[in-house]
Amino acid sequence: MANTAEDLRTQPEDELVTKLKEFKEELFNLRFQAATGQLESHGRLRTVKREIARIYTVMRERELGIVTVAEEGEK
Repeated sequence: MANTAEDLRTQPEDELVTKLKEFKEELFNLRFQAATGQLESHGRLRTVKREIARIYTVMRERELGIVTVAEEGEK
């Protein structure tokens, strides 16, 4: 499920927003499990945080005009 930044750059904005929402919900649930002592895999917390950061990075690149969806299609 690990998305690379390259994979994320090819996806439309609405799909990125959907994935971001899903990962944030998962992070909330993982944090809740960690607080109650029910979390089995602490590594998943790190993975989800990194996925969220990747999505934010790609969204910010588009906002600043660094990379657009059309440019990625040309490469």
